[in-house]
Amino acid sequence: MTLHDLDARADDLRRALGDKVVLAGDSGYDTARTPWNLAIDQRPFAVARPDSADDVVAVVRAAVSAGLRVAPQSTGHGAGALSGTDLSATVLVSLAGLRGVTVDEQARTARVLGGSQWHDVLEASTPHGLTAMHGSAGDVSVAGYILSGGLSFYGRRHGLAVNTLREVQLVTADGSLVRASADENPDLFWAIRGGSANFGIVVSLEIDLLPYADVFAGMLLWDAARAEEVMDAWTRWTATAPESATTTLRVLHLPPLPELPPFLSGRSLVVIDGAILETDAAASALLEPLRALEPEIDTFARMPAAGLTAVHMDPPEPSPAFARHAVLAGLPAGAREAVLGALGLPGLFVAEVRHVGGAFRRRSEGAGAVGSLTGEYAVNLIAMVPAPEAAAGADAAVRAGIEMLRPWHIDSLVLTFIDAGDVDRALGFGAALGRLRELKQVYDPAGVLVAGQPV
Repeated sequence: MTLHDLDARADDLRRALGDKVVLAGDSGYDTARTPWNLAIDQRPFAVARPDSADDVVAVVRAAVSAGLRVAPQSTGHGAGALSGTDLSATVLVSLAGLRGVTVDEQARTARVLGGSQWHDVLEASTPHGLTAMHGSAGDVSVAGYILSGGLSFYGRRHGLAVNTLREVQLVTADGSLVRASADENPDLFWAIRGGSANFGIVVSLEIDLLPYADVFAGMLLWDAARAEEVMDAWTRWTATAPESATTTLRVLHLPPLPELPPFLSGRSLVVIDGAILETDAAASALLEPLRALEPEIDTFARMPAAGLTAVHMDPPEPSPAFARHAVLAGLPAGAREAVLGALGLPGLFVAEVRHVGGAFRRRSEGAGAVGSLTGEYAVNLIAMVPAPEAAAGADAAVRAGIEMLRPWHIDSLVLTFIDAGDVDRALGFGAALGRLRELKQVYDPAGVLVAGQPV
């Protein structure tokens, strides 16, 4: 592409979109292009900032007219999935300004605008005694999370969050605003539930809510010197835990930061957290084998459902990190040793094991391309990138850690956990991949839409 071509395309975008687009060289370009994951240096041709569905239509039509592609992004938590993608001829469509939630208390549903975060849904649903199938962090976008499956602390009872989707409105590659549901454009509705941004830019979704005003949830915390003992006990516990219990075990190396409380700063810790959909008495009885290990901190108790997003202690501000994950059928002694062994790798920040199975495994009637998850445990390794020169070491650490678990990998991946460009997405799409590719040719034959998880 010559300099003249670039200038002509930039001029076309400015004429069509005015102040809704920011181009390289503009004063706001660096801020607009920076995702939540600060380790990812994405450099698109331009960043568009629509505020409405009509704006999104205009952006897609203007980009196509200028011979450019489009890539939707709300928060950029999963921007690492685009890290191997050339965005030099792509308009990044930032949906951060397209936020809002309306709750139908009687139907127990929420209509959610395309750039909304889970905090928005919880704020709107809490007054009605309802909650949603959100993930561990409230500042993640609803669309990106839910259309890629979505692992919730309610999931062992209720399955993947994507199965709560009733309908979606999206702008397709030809600039059309389309509604997709079980009875309208059903092929597109099937494809977007897992195929997500491969098939359009979401401007609104309608999702089912859960009838939980409060939930028994919290965390147990020990010094990491007890990590082996705690992991062994938790593994035995999960083997018989009911589907009402969805928990995660993490070992964390916390840096000595002044913003951390003294009992956390500079320490290595092992934490079990999650939610138990039982009465207080039943949940407490279930936790007895873990509480018998005498944790330093035990916060498990009845809490407002909206408080569940704080339990996992995800970073509250944009952070630079690399992550890799694998799905395992079980956690035999060798796999547990590998998880703990990975923590000796320089730069590794968190080793996390999520207990899945249960309803996560079951595909509901009428499910989309991705409607269930094979496996019993999802292991996620995270390395922070405190400075650019640390990036190579952080990437090497998470790669090496996942490779240590290679003997126990199964052919499955969690799409929402794929945060690198060189991962085999076929393991996340499974048997749906062939049909997804066929429908991609139907809805986007020119490859206008750039997805973090391409089919």
